[in-house]
Amino acid sequence: MRAMISTSPKQVVVSQLPHEMKFAPQTTSLLHVPNPFLSPEWIAEARVIRAKYEDRAPKIPVSIRMNQVVKNVPFGDGIINSHIDTSSGELVMDLGHLDSPDLTVTTDYATARAIFLEQDPQAGMQAFLSGKVKVEGDMTKMMQMQIAMPKDDLAVQVAAEIMAITSSL
Repeated sequence: MRAMISTSPKQVVVSQLPHEMKFAPQTTSLLHVPNPFLSPEWIAEARVIRAKYEDRAPKIPVSIRMNQVVKNVPFGDGIINSHIDTSSGELVMDLGHLDSPDLTVTTDYATARAIFLEQDPQAGMQAFLSGKVKVEGDMTKMMQMQIAMPKDDLAVQVAAEIMAITSSL
């Protein structure tokens, strides 16, 4: 059983876990702890959210295989290698790099968060023009991605759920 608790400014998911022990017949509430953007835990939770909606999500008509190098990460060793792949018609985002990507994008953590999580196109353009985003490979694929990504009610719902699992770090 799950319940939503309204807190400022985000909602927090509370999981109810029934105990089978005789001395603890009541349920226990565990608060969901948000994870940092692109952490392994965040990727796993985002994958679960996307899977929940995959049967209703429209196919992405453009095949893009993009590696990402994210620097100045506030956890781990400070660098994250990740990728986005739409070649199956679905958005797949995961850790690690693809073999033979169309392009590789290198940026800092704050910029990656603004572009990919907060979906702020102005932040992306400003970062590109100021040199915070470096692109190696087929630049047209990056531009196609902005156009090809769904912007319907379902995309808004998925984005909101992913933001809810994301810490401010």
